[in-house]
Amino acid sequence: MILAMLMALLPSSGLRAESASPKRAPAHAIAMHGEPALPPGFPHFPYVAPDAPKGGRATLGSSGSFDNLNPMIVRGEPVQGIREFVIESLMARSQDEPFTLYGLIAQSISVPDDRSEVTFLLDPRAKFSDGTPVTAADVLFSFEILRDKGRPNYRTYYRKVAQAEALSDHEVRFVFADAEDRELPLILGLMPVLPRHAVDAERFEETTLAPLVGSGPYRIAAVDPGRSITYRRDPDYWGRDLPVNRGRFNFDEIRIEYYREGSTLFEAFKTGTINIRVEDDPALWAKGYDFPAARDGRIAREDIAIGIPAGMTGLVFNTRRPVFADPRVREALIHLFNFDWVNKSFFHGLYKRTESYFERSMLSSSGRPADARERTLLVPFPDAVLPSIMEGTWRVPESDGTPHNRTNVRQAYEMLEAAGYAMQAGRLVHSETGRPLTFEILAATTSQERLLGAFRADLARIGISARIRVVDSAQYQSRLKTYDYDMIQFTWPSSLSPGNEQLFRWSSRVADDPGSYNYAGVKNPAADAMIAAMLAAREEADFVSAVRALDRVLLSGHYVIPLFHSPTQWVASWSRLAHPGVSPLFGFNLDTWWMRPAD
Repeated sequence: MILAMLMALLPSSGLRAESASPKRAPAHAIAMHGEPALPPGFPHFPYVAPDAPKGGRATLGSSGSFDNLNPMIVRGEPVQGIREFVIESLMARSQDEPFTLYGLIAQSISVPDDRSEVTFLLDPRAKFSDGTPVTAADVLFSFEILRDKGRPNYRTYYRKVAQAEALSDHEVRFVFADAEDRELPLILGLMPVLPRHAVDAERFEETTLAPLVGSGPYRIAAVDPGRSITYRRDPDYWGRDLPVNRGRFNFDEIRIEYYREGSTLFEAFKTGTINIRVEDDPALWAKGYDFPAARDGRIAREDIAIGIPAGMTGLVFNTRRPVFADPRVREALIHLFNFDWVNKSFFHGLYKRTESYFERSMLSSSGRPADARERTLLVPFPDAVLPSIMEGTWRVPESDGTPHNRTNVRQAYEMLEAAGYAMQAGRLVHSETGRPLTFEILAATTSQERLLGAFRADLARIGISARIRVVDSAQYQSRLKTYDYDMIQFTWPSSLSPGNEQLFRWSSRVADDPGSYNYAGVKNPAADAMIAAMLAAREEADFVSAVRALDRVLLSGHYVIPLFHSPTQWVASWSRLAHPGVSPLFGFNLDTWWMRPAD
């Protein structure tokens, strides 16, 4: 603690504090737990076709709109693709390992055993698309501007750095105030590197439609504000022959078109205006592809295996609002969502019910009793986890698959009575406050209305009034950033190596900061402690136990109505598009696809 305080007082160009732990030799890669799967000098990632042909255009579709080309700030609705194609990180993440980074802008990484600091050695060949070399000064500039003016996740992560300094034009070192957070070297490895000479620091927080300069494989070729963006492959891209890039970034152009309505987007795919589509509508996947191009083989449909957790999709309670402050009310509403009937009636039975924030993985607590490590972590918080969740016997309420859901409705009504509600003239009213149980569900697309409408009808049967409000994309994002809603539908994706992003989702510290992903307003000391234990874990067993303990705390808090997930990824593409025969752990990855040459 004293060392961290002293370091915080030192200027970046001043005396260098040395780690008490011996520093390892520079390495080509770093894994969160264990060792990287690929050795130094590996030729390419195992899930690419290294000799894939270059050329053609991939056109994707997206719902909504955009008004900003800078996805690293809070304001505006950012366009997709900037971080993937234009702005590079210091290191590249493997899509086939839980959390492993390999050299990109940084050709090597050095950390001590305790991970209290990290040093990156930059590749002297690295340059931005305007030909300017990437230097340590650009890295420090990026760190400082994102720490001070970036999105809350950057601010949260980078404030854990006590000292940042350039050791030379191509070497930069970061020392951490919190040596217990072993993910920080990897978080810094994923830091986007911005060109100091081409960024207006004074106006960085303002939205912009001016093309950004980056060091990545593509440049911004065209922007139609709110409607489309086109990325064009940079023929002078400095990193095209790096092992992490061989067989990737094969399209000459990548275009993303925006549509206000999902139905219009699908029609664009049917006509070939869009040539690749990751399907998220099971009804369309089951019945919607009965059109000529799909029947005659011009469109291919694939179920692509995916090995990462499904994450949590749910109807999120904004616990900042009085209507959802009582966990008994939240638990009652979980009982009232009739998944079995909805899945059969709307989704052709293709979905599975989600019962964990880390569903479909070994990190899930569902069906597992807490182990000794978990129980030790939870000792200071005796009321944080429900007994059934601690013992692994808890299940999301099941129904008989009929519209009535009678057993769950009866149990929900009993919970609401215990929370102080009583039926008065056909409405549930709180006995003490006199307030009826009523709330608004905020939605971004009309496609949500069928699911939300079914839920609203179930609520109405026991006197609960729920209004559905559909707003445009810009207003929806604005209200999310300021937590101006009662309930939303949202998905928190997950990985096999959850880390600092959990702070941005569940930490008490960010619950009232605009722009975080803590949409439920979680302020739970037990959740904070489990995240800290997860970040400090050195061994895989300790890490898994901490994640499962966090899962149990979140499930016990009834912060969302868990919805459902697909067991695979559904991808449809026009037949000229191709991809390698093996998919990575993370599933669909556009970077590895290519366009077949014309006959």
